[in-house]
Amino acid sequence: MSTQKKVYMAGSGGMLGEGFYQVFKDDYQLKCSDIDLNAPWLSFMDFRDFDAYRKDVIDFGADYLFHLGAHTSLEYCDTHPDEAYETNTLAVENAVRISNELNIPLLYISTAGIFDGAQDTYDDWDIPNPLGHYARSKWAGEVFVQQNKTEHIICRAGWMMGAGPDKDKKFIQKLMKQLKEGKKELFVVKDKLGTPTYTHDFARNVRLLIEKEYWGLYNMVCGGITGRFEVAEELVRVMGLEHEVKVSPVDSDYFKAEYFSKRPPSERLINKKLDLRKLNIMRDWKVCLQDYVDNYYQDYLKS
Repeated sequence: MSTQKKVYMAGSGGMLGEGFYQVFKDDYQLKCSDIDLNAPWLSFMDFRDFDAYRKDVIDFGADYLFHLGAHTSLEYCDTHPDEAYETNTLAVENAVRISNELNIPLLYISTAGIFDGAQDTYDDWDIPNPLGHYARSKWAGEVFVQQNKTEHIICRAGWMMGAGPDKDKKFIQKLMKQLKEGKKELFVVKDKLGTPTYTHDFARNVRLLIEKEYWGLYNMVCGGITGRFEVAEELVRVMGLEHEVKVSPVDSDYFKAEYFSKRPPSERLINKKLDLRKLNIMRDWKVCLQDYVDNYYQDYLKS
């Protein structure tokens, strides 16, 4: 009989799921589900279907429920608002019901994007003011979990990076793709501030909270204050291309045809609560970026 605790990871086919899988797989029994079966360790389950979700978690005999998945494209959420709320809010309510029925702790992932950016930085107790349907749907999930679930952990991530070229749909991979295509100039917004969040560090910090049973809401981003432009410059440097590739600053309007949804000027989070509990093991974003490139992009530009 295995003495390992069982973690059910719903919506774990994306960047974050890959990080959680790597961090938890050796010491926990996992069941990882998603509607996109893009890895051998995934099984099919649509968490918007309450009955299917409930049955899968119960049949597995989960000790923890990690609700990881969401529609994360702001543009998709703004053009498909009903789907945004069905996936990002109602499915979270499903997770709360199931975890309450089984009396097991619940993990919910939120986002730095729930703030309006009127402040330069935000700690765990600042009041959200979401600008669009993505942010609103995620914040509604936060509120429901806080109001209806005792043993919960809510972690707010920043600009996610992780999982490499196959699964990373975010900023780093978009830049990497341009570098692979041989682009000699990258146009990067100068007016968007935030904090990268490496999926592996994020998953390790979640694991620490879970194992110490420190329930509640936490900002969880890498160390270091930065913006999109500085991240792009650092990536080019890490790849050893600083003498070949120019990083040119533009304002957000430059990309408004593709990225038309309103974004906060600052999404910089401060891990105040983790710091006060002395449980902040998130490394500096530059260290994490180097680690990420070393682990996932070693031969990417050569292939």
